[in-house]
Amino acid sequence: MSSQVSMSSQVSMSSQGDVAAEPGSAPAAPSSCSSLSSSSETEATIFTVTVGATVPTGFEHTAAEEVKEKIGADARISKDRGRIYFPITTDKLFQVHLLRSVDNLFVVVDEYDHYLFKESKEETLMELQQLAATLPWTNALEVWKLNRTLKKKKGHRRGGNASKPNKPSGEEAAGDAEQLPQETSASEDPTKEESAAEPETCVPDASEAPPSKLIKFRVTCSRAGDKHSFSSNEAARDFGGAVQELFQWKADMTKFDIEVLLNIHKEEVVIGIALTEESLHRRNISHFGPTTLRSTLCYGMLRLCKPQASDVILDPMCGTGAIPLEGAIEFSSSFYVAGDNNDMAVNRTVNNVCHIQRRRADKGSASGLPIDTVQWDLCKLPIRTGSVDIIITDMPFGKRMGSRKKNWDLYPSCLREMARVCRPGSGKAVLLTQDKKCFSKAVSRMGGLWRKLHTVWVNVGGLHAGVYLLKRTGAEFGQTPEDVYESRGGVNAQGEDKEEEEEALA
Repeated sequence: MSSQVSMSSQVSMSSQGDVAAEPGSAPAAPSSCSSLSSSSETEATIFTVTVGATVPTGFEHTAAEEVKEKIGADARISKDRGRIYFPITTDKLFQVHLLRSVDNLFVVVDEYDHYLFKESKEETLMELQQLAATLPWTNALEVWKLNRTLKKKKGHRRGGNASKPNKPSGEEAAGDAEQLPQETSASEDPTKEESAAEPETCVPDASEAPPSKLIKFRVTCSRAGDKHSFSSNEAARDFGGAVQELFQWKADMTKFDIEVLLNIHKEEVVIGIALTEESLHRRNISHFGPTTLRSTLCYGMLRLCKPQASDVILDPMCGTGAIPLEGAIEFSSSFYVAGDNNDMAVNRTVNNVCHIQRRRADKGSASGLPIDTVQWDLCKLPIRTGSVDIIITDMPFGKRMGSRKKNWDLYPSCLREMARVCRPGSGKAVLLTQDKKCFSKAVSRMGGLWRKLHTVWVNVGGLHAGVYLLKRTGAEFGQTPEDVYESRGGVNAQGEDKEEEEEALA
């Protein structure tokens, strides 16, 4: 091809089956470049488009419920985990940016459930080049223009953030060795980053892009599947070159106006245009810690426990306060107590709360938040017995924070103290941890106080973790064998605990 454009991409391989059907065709006349860059706007016509959203892996159903609740649309969960799709009319486009469970948004240009890739790499890449000219670009580009008028100007996008709509958190499915591209940020534990391949990036030749055109673009390809004869970089390069020839846009890897997404998951192909510049999960936190959770994951955990008006909700290991902050903003009729034994963590939480309050005050909203912050010993909480309705927290994985060995003592002690302050019979706990074996053993030991209701498997920075929903039993604290757990650690259980610790470290 005479004018190629180099695109950033990430490669994700999986051990999956072959593809098996012909792609459909939906030819339409593409919008011209002049119509995109024109300053005069024609009167908008309301039409329906399909919007795709990346969500925390494992919380696809939660995101679909929120879309139904707030937008009234039925969302379809993709076979590619971490994505949902739903229809929306253009007059309601602003509502999708208000969703709390989605990381990134894009408008779908076209999609194929069963795309038959050629065995030859050359034939496949040639087919991708030809595909660009047959796609129905018009409505998607109109939505892109409308979207630009809805959001505040934040300057040019950085290449590191702009590709996120195409990269949901990957998770290893049952019996599947698949790894999907994983976003990493300062908000997550550096030790929890997924070991995905680095982006394949080539420097574009500026001489091949017409310098007179105002519209700048790039193509980002995300590919999952080991039956493809091509790399994601090759697909992005050849497809992007065809897009460039079609619209006469200028290729720019960092200061681009439009990001075209080419999502290939086994035999499923989705072409889209990004609607978000950076992930929406960065909305609350200004002071990050070593293991700060995404706000979208926090929202999913909160929805699991269904907060009610006047509920007292406790996060005994709050870190930077991501969970109680998200709750105080979205479920403001409850009251949140955030605490940690680390003074730096408490300071970060206070700073984050103050930041949100200032931001709300600047916008003319009520600045107060139903949240308080305390420093404490999480195994000796200064809280009255049976006075908390919900406990929700991110427990130490034993990677970046704490250690696997310490978790064998910490988890049972925490669960015991949580049971003391939680209301018998009605109290709930939503706990996130990657140390699944240790946690399961601790819950088993505290069986008289806690009953496990549900588990959501999630991906946290490339680690397979569990979000556990527990229900407080009706047993009165102080009258079950679990209440004396600490005393049994001395003699009777010492050998058993040592054996379990060695097992965990193995």
